[in-house]
Amino acid sequence: MIRDAFGLIYAGEQNINLRELVYLRTVGALPVGGRYRSIDFVLSNMVNTGIHNVGVIAQRSYHSLMDHLGSGKEWDLSRKSDGLFILPPYSSSENMGSYRGIVDAIKGVMGYIRRSKQQYCIFSGSYTIYNRTYDDMLKYHIDTGADITMLYNEEEADSFKGERFKDVRIHQNEEGRVIDLEINSPLTDSKKAGMDTYVIRKELLEYLVEDCVSRGKYNFVSDLLMNNLNRIRIMGFKHEGYVGRLHSVASYYKLNMDFLDVDVQQDLFYANNRIYTKIKDEVPAKYAKTSNVKNSLIANGCIIEGEVEDSILFRSVYVGKGAKIKNCVIMQDSEIYNNSTLEYVILDKSVNIRQGRRLVGDEVFPVVIRKGAIV
Repeated sequence: MIRDAFGLIYAGEQNINLRELVYLRTVGALPVGGRYRSIDFVLSNMVNTGIHNVGVIAQRSYHSLMDHLGSGKEWDLSRKSDGLFILPPYSSSENMGSYRGIVDAIKGVMGYIRRSKQQYCIFSGSYTIYNRTYDDMLKYHIDTGADITMLYNEEEADSFKGERFKDVRIHQNEEGRVIDLEINSPLTDSKKAGMDTYVIRKELLEYLVEDCVSRGKYNFVSDLLMNNLNRIRIMGFKHEGYVGRLHSVASYYKLNMDFLDVDVQQDLFYANNRIYTKIKDEVPAKYAKTSNVKNSLIANGCIIEGEVEDSILFRSVYVGKGAKIKNCVIMQDSEIYNNSTLEYVILDKSVNIRQGRRLVGDEVFPVVIRKGAIV
């Protein structure tokens, strides 16, 4: 059954709540968990399902995304038949090279969709972190006679702390049909949060996109879904397990801190389905006699001479003697020199923290230092 589905990932999200973290990259290319990018999870979910035809829609600042995905070899998508297709925007008589919304983005890659031989499309964004396959969701979609099936989990609305990005709340009737949707509502009473993943028949997707575009409507949820609740059968399918979302800087920080939780690690990485990412050959992390590391994830290539506690260190991070790092996310190639103190800090790639500096943020408002900065 799953051989009759192809994957389509929209990796062009631009979320201003993530501030400096997405200044030079899309949300899909955002580094998480020491060695991964956020797109790795949904892409691995599709591959683990048995999907061998995946299109990735890019929009702006997609150089790092293309560099990360490459030919798709790490996901076993470097193939003669089907495989991984990166779909950047291009100028044409209908498209000026900049999408006005997700519906417009899907319209821009309609050639790829029509060429795909599979009957069903599994469409997803790239800002939601979870581990599952879609076999049971597709079976549910077919068995219930659904036109569209939405994946959701149960999560309290107040967990978003006021900063919402595509917070879609679902209301269902007794049979599981979606009868109402809310977007970014601070007053919602629904615990059912959409996970930005949908199953839809290819021909229906083509029709709904063309219909929306012809009416000048380009938003996937408010225009394509909400306006068709009474016309088509939309069902909800519940996901059990951990779900992380990249709504804001605070949620990005929380997501990375969740990686230190053993239960989250078990759910994401030690279940039956593996999460794949780009391979980089690095030497093992080096711990000096002066180092002291507690409850942290340390990636390959790191050199630790100071103290690290409750933190995530990406590849090739240097921590000097006397430096103290606590509750921090330190991205690749950053350097923290002697006697510096960092707490509740997010350092983007290649940041240089000079000797003796002190940076202290807060759990709900961590300090963010942009890529390549010298402090």
